[in-house]
Amino acid sequence: MPAHYDLLIRGGVCVLPWGTESTDVGVRGGKIAALGVASDAGADATIDATGLHVLPGLIDPHVHLRDPGDAAVESIPTGTRAAVLGGLAAVFDMPNTTPAITDAARLAWKQEYAEGAAWCDIGLYVGATKENIAELAELELGRGVCAIKVFAGSSTGDLLVEDDASLERVMRSGRRRIAYHSEDEYRLRARRAKFKSGDPYASHMQWRDKETAFLGTRRLMALALKTQRPAHILHVSTAEELAYLAGYRDIATLEVLVNHLTQVAPECYERLGGFAVMNPPIRDRRHLDAAWAAVRDGTVDTVGSDHAPHSRAAKERPWPECAAGLTGVQTLVPIMLDHVNAGRLGLPRLVDLMCAGPARVYGVLGKGRLAAGYDADFTLVDMQRRRRIEESWIVSPCGWTPFAGMTVTGWPVATIVRGQVVMREDEVLGAPQGRLVRFR
Repeated sequence: MPAHYDLLIRGGVCVLPWGTESTDVGVRGGKIAALGVASDAGADATIDATGLHVLPGLIDPHVHLRDPGDAAVESIPTGTRAAVLGGLAAVFDMPNTTPAITDAARLAWKQEYAEGAAWCDIGLYVGATKENIAELAELELGRGVCAIKVFAGSSTGDLLVEDDASLERVMRSGRRRIAYHSEDEYRLRARRAKFKSGDPYASHMQWRDKETAFLGTRRLMALALKTQRPAHILHVSTAEELAYLAGYRDIATLEVLVNHLTQVAPECYERLGGFAVMNPPIRDRRHLDAAWAAVRDGTVDTVGSDHAPHSRAAKERPWPECAAGLTGVQTLVPIMLDHVNAGRLGLPRLVDLMCAGPARVYGVLGKGRLAAGYDADFTLVDMQRRRRIEESWIVSPCGWTPFAGMTVTGWPVATIVRGQVVMREDEVLGAPQGRLVRFR
């Protein structure tokens, strides 16, 4: 009797852990049931993927969906809708919300709320503070928790653990890999007086200079070695850090953002003003070139968007009063596909950075590769489709993107989460069915 599946994906080129192969995929019960399906197999639904590449469901491991906070800027429903439109099957959401996710009660609220509000699957960070250190070992094991997040340098929100004694205490509470915003708070404070309100927006990269980032990372690595606590350094933005962290692969993994692979200073500040301001800042060509070299040599483990929306009014203020943070969850995949088409990386490396990499770094269960028994998460992409990114396409309530007007080659045409087609050809389908991602 021929096999029967809930869903068949026929005729696509699949990016598998062992290479790229034209094969059919059978889905049953929300899992990948077969790679290579007999021609007489039946299915409740079939997708003709001829001319498309079938990727494992792509993951953005670094987003700020601002929930709880201001729904007029972003929320879990709107941010995950943007994610699936952009080809993402899962996102990991940061804790610097209002109020911040720093205790068991707030985490429980967000766990319950996210399931039923999210269009894609979702992981949750818990924020470290000087007051909740004793709770971190238990909080990091909560359902759907991807990691503890430490702001060692100040950014958006009021989460900050800047001194070595407190950082060491955080590292000694729990066992899983900690994710860090790595900038040296003391250097930031000391340098702030060099600048004044109304200075050029490019002053942002001069204030939060390369030494501010590099010093923060050196301090964290010393403490990570002392405590033997694994570290994941987020949004690494300098050539110096990338070269340095290559020597700490036994204890550290690292992320690079699409912004630091795509935008360069000073042009971005001249063109975008406050809409180029983020932490750590966009830097000059030397650092972008170093980021690409680190992608090519395997130093970089994950790529994310650091989607951090603010209202237009908050971004239009003079520097440094303008809010720091850029949108990106909806544009991450198209821009990375454009980089593939430009020859900067191959499609298998993209899958490594946005599927296997996040799974390896955060200990994701059942996601990150096309293989039997894994969640039936897929991102179907048309590598030949050429399209201009328009703000009319952006569904986050803030309504803007720093990549408006950019023409890319390569576009996500379908997003499938646990066997359910949630996006096809710019149309979001069904109802929110996102679940909390499972972690070790």
